[in-house]
Amino acid sequence: MAFNDFTAESPENFEQKCLCVLTLDVSGSMAGNPISQLNAGLLSFHTEIKDGDDEVLRDRLELSIIEFGSKVQCIQEPALVDNFDMPKLSVKGTTKMVDGVRAAIEKVEARKEWYKSTEQPYYRPWIILITDGAPDDDQDVAALAEEIKNGATEKKFVFLAVGVKGADMKTLSKIAQPGMPPTKLQGFKFSHFFRWLSNSMGTITNKQKGEKVAFEKPDWMEEFTID
Repeated sequence: MAFNDFTAESPENFEQKCLCVLTLDVSGSMAGNPISQLNAGLLSFHTEIKDGDDEVLRDRLELSIIEFGSKVQCIQEPALVDNFDMPKLSVKGTTKMVDGVRAAIEKVEARKEWYKSTEQPYYRPWIILITDGAPDDDQDVAALAEEIKNGATEKKFVFLAVGVKGADMKTLSKIAQPGMPPTKLQGFKFSHFFRWLSNSMGTITNKQKGEKVAFEKPDWMEEFTID
């Protein structure tokens, strides 16, 4: 299958889909405990949904995973959790963060076109960035910030930036979508974050049309200030 070409794929069901693209930092600074805790959180996230009682969530939530280090790679194409095993991340070089988020935006747009062509209704997709550092010097942060602002304003996607210990929160504040500032993870509480994400996705996929969504208060978030 060509990159972002889903034309050969047939829908497994015609439930309203909710795409979540996890855009994950696998640069060298994530080595050791950070990448280990991130892998553990991802695995528990996948298991909780796959083995849980929420059949609606399993039929509606599609996950995609894009990793970025010295290069960007989609290691999991959009799929229902029953249809894949969670890949294991390993660290790979520098921080092509802007390229990683751009790849996620492109993935979202391509998948939405496939939903439309196959007559599947869908919720607004989510792009979640998790990073512990600053982007490489060749990364155009200003252009990405404008792209995210426009995409969020036009309701093309929801963008949430999560900073791990050591993250450049100033940069994350610049690219955050309006009304959704970046959040900072307490230590390496990835399991807490992914439990919150699972519950949040369940809330979204079970809501009725026009119903407001109220997410539970995060227990993984650390307060921070931008100097």
